[in-house]
Amino acid sequence: MTYLTRQEERVLMAVLNLEDEAYLVTIREKIREFTEKSYSLGTIYVPLNRLEKKGYLESFLGKATPVRGGKAVKYYRLTQQGLDALEEIRILHHKMWKDFSLNLNKK
Repeated sequence: MTYLTRQEERVLMAVLNLEDEAYLVTIREKIREFTEKSYSLGTIYVPLNRLEKKGYLESFLGKATPVRGGKAVKYYRLTQQGLDALEEIRILHHKMWKDFSLNLNKK
């Protein structure tokens, strides 16, 4: 069983949804879109590093642009291990929430 923090799960989902446009700023914006909460870049950067170390993400540098003073953007993409982890989480959530409405009616 794969155990992820809620923030790690959100980061993986953002990268999945962003496809080829997943870098620190767009990941933060996508998570804000999901949660309607604003997070600092550091709050996103820490789980990105952890997920890369775990093998769930891989990073690569894009082309340098004048807008960034010649610095390249670091992009992220899911690995197969990251996709598998999300699938495990999806199945777990489904099992846990399956009878939620039934339990509310019993009270």
